[in-house]
Amino acid sequence: MVYRPFRWLSLALLLSGLAWPTLALADLPGIPALTVTPGATEGTQEYSVTLQILALMTALTFLPAMLMMMTSFTRIIVVFAILRQALGLQATPSNQILLGLALFLSIFIMKPVLEEANRVGLQPYLQEQVTSLEAVELASRPFKAFMLAQTREDDLALFMRIADVQYDTPQDVSFWVLMPAFVTSELKTAFQIGFILFIPFLIIDMVVASVLMAMGMMMLSPIIISLPFKIMLFVLVDGWALVMGTLAASYGL
Repeated sequence: MVYRPFRWLSLALLLSGLAWPTLALADLPGIPALTVTPGATEGTQEYSVTLQILALMTALTFLPAMLMMMTSFTRIIVVFAILRQALGLQATPSNQILLGLALFLSIFIMKPVLEEANRVGLQPYLQEQVTSLEAVELASRPFKAFMLAQTREDDLALFMRIADVQYDTPQDVSFWVLMPAFVTSELKTAFQIGFILFIPFLIIDMVVASVLMAMGMMMLSPIIISLPFKIMLFVLVDGWALVMGTLAASYGL
């Protein structure tokens, strides 16, 4: 059994041992969490690297939304989903394959925009020619030009009317107005392409259903019979190449 005085002494030694690292670190210079210094240009400010890293990590959480709102990803994945539904395939190709295919096709389509953003925004920042905020503004210009080129004037006017704002030129449009207008235009274009893709497969379903009804085989599902014919037609016309080529051509490539 440990006597009470020795027990208190042991506890005091333990607490003093835990306090030593804190006392030792107290004499070391700390890393400032937030440092704002005036920039070279009047009215500008530069932030510490710690704050820039924090802002970058926060921005990464918005990366999936930015991928859908600022690139060709939305149009591509919607067309692929409609195509799979038109073929009558519920899980083939799988969602992972469609997402991966849409992602890499989006990178292929967005390559000129990404290269331009790297040239005008990222490289000057890495060479310390511009500040971080200026680099973000410069890198956003190619994306803004791409989005404006793919956005319908009616959709842009709709969201300008909702936001109750007016702009002198399309280049002055805010990103908060341009993003929903761009996504609305992308969805509209994707459904138009999907409608055209759906027609030949719908005709096959109607022909097969009419033949089965004429033969009195009403208990047999027409989808089971028409599925091989739809797959054969899609393969014979090289459907995947046609769909991907059409999607790339819709962006002017």
